[in-house]
Amino acid sequence: MQRRNLTLASIAFAVQALLAVGAAQAQAVKLSLGHGAAPGNPRHEASVKFAEVVKAKSAGRIEVQVSPSAQLGDDAAMVTALRTGAIDFSANSQGAVAGVVPEYAAFGMPFLFANLPQAWKVLDGPLGQELAQKSADKGLVVLGYWDNGVRHMSNSKRPLLKPEDLKGLKMRTPPDAVTVDIMQSLGAEAQQIKFAELYVALQQGVVDGQENPLMNIHASKLYEVQKFISLTGHKYEMTPFLMSKRSWDKLSDADKKAVQEAAAEATALQRKLSQESDEKLVADLKAKGVRVDVADKAAFEKATGTVDDKWMASPIGPFVKKVITTARAQ
Repeated sequence: MQRRNLTLASIAFAVQALLAVGAAQAQAVKLSLGHGAAPGNPRHEASVKFAEVVKAKSAGRIEVQVSPSAQLGDDAAMVTALRTGAIDFSANSQGAVAGVVPEYAAFGMPFLFANLPQAWKVLDGPLGQELAQKSADKGLVVLGYWDNGVRHMSNSKRPLLKPEDLKGLKMRTPPDAVTVDIMQSLGAEAQQIKFAELYVALQQGVVDGQENPLMNIHASKLYEVQKFISLTGHKYEMTPFLMSKRSWDKLSDADKKAVQEAAAEATALQRKLSQESDEKLVADLKAKGVRVDVADKAAFEKATGTVDDKWMASPIGPFVKKVITTARAQ
């Protein structure tokens, strides 16, 4: 009897050991998500939402640590980190990703989209799928095309009502070749400065102005050092929500499904917050003492017409032409 009890005890111990191994294998997978926006920005709110939903859908196994405000590096650095697997996710920028997948630049042609839903329709269609494949070829898995909104201009010198008002101004741009071309076509001097360093650069007069969606201007409090905002609407920009292909390939099918479903929910939230932001922020910015003007968009569109021509003659010209044609057909 004693021997039988020992045998049963041995079996029980072995079962417990196997269960422990299984539990260890099922322990939380810790993944990193970096972005360059400030807390309160729709990009951050959607990132937090993604982390919450993927944790719930994986029964608590997948934990995503969200690091805002370029804590993991600027957008270009995070793109490199994604490709090497050093970080797992990034809500990044169109310009930085275009440094690796040039076709992203096509969606930033001046005055390409009349409104946000029009841009989303193109991104969610065949051209967005083609872009996702080109991204995968470079080690980047597209989980969604988030929104960085329509970009407007601000400066510390004067209202920008017509293209001539930009002549001689030092305007900060992100590392985005299309934005540089737009600024130069308007007679401004384009200077690339990291977004994390922008507030101080504006405060110290390193540059006179900058261009960003209102939600970025507001969340990063650029209005404190920029008292003139012009609603130029000169450029749409997306926020590609990306995962490292190296990290993606390590996931089980069940975990991939959880990530995709969470990304879809986060994308819907981010776009909703982005679309709501401009209407609310104009009133708030005016209340803070900022002068907000509506620019002569027809004049700005005419002045930037050469930008389309330049990019259609570039190596990615055929893709640029497809994007422009599709956008204008909406």
